[in-house]
Amino acid sequence: MTTSRPLRADALRNHEAIVAAATELFATAGANVPFEEIARRAGVGSATMHRRFSSRAALFEAVYAKQVDDLLEPRAVLDDPRQALEEWLRRFVNFIIGKRAFAEEMAHDTELVLAARRRIYATAEPLLAAAQASGQVRADVSADDVMRMLNGIGLADYPADGQRDRVVEICFRGLRPSGS
Repeated sequence: MTTSRPLRADALRNHEAIVAAATELFATAGANVPFEEIARRAGVGSATMHRRFSSRAALFEAVYAKQVDDLLEPRAVLDDPRQALEEWLRRFVNFIIGKRAFAEEMAHDTELVLAARRRIYATAEPLLAAAQASGQVRADVSADDVMRMLNGIGLADYPADGQRDRVVEICFRGLRPSGS
């Protein structure tokens, strides 16, 4: 956001509508979709769009921050640690899909990206540790190993429907201890 003070209700609605429209359009049309198209999709005027987001980078940051918040939003607690890990990792892969535009537009060492990475790892590490402690996941892998592998899976292109899901399942099988 461009200000540190709380937004009025109408300004907050406009902000959320712009972020939602940008999220959808970046995913379908790519990083270079015109601001005017985002404003039109959000149902706001061009001036409102530029007042809320003075640059494309500011809009990318707002969309990215919202997606990280959505990824880290608490979900139902599952009793099975491996199942909880796999459910969250599937959400992570869905988060990664379509991030190529973000990778091209955002610097990887900004405070926003670094803070998001810390938050993501702070969620992944205890899930992995619990699954490892239960004996359902190999003890010789780190959260960094798993996150990097799934990042690559999420960013890859797949020519066949369902192929990404198969690759994710192969990854999960590889996380299980030998003989299970």
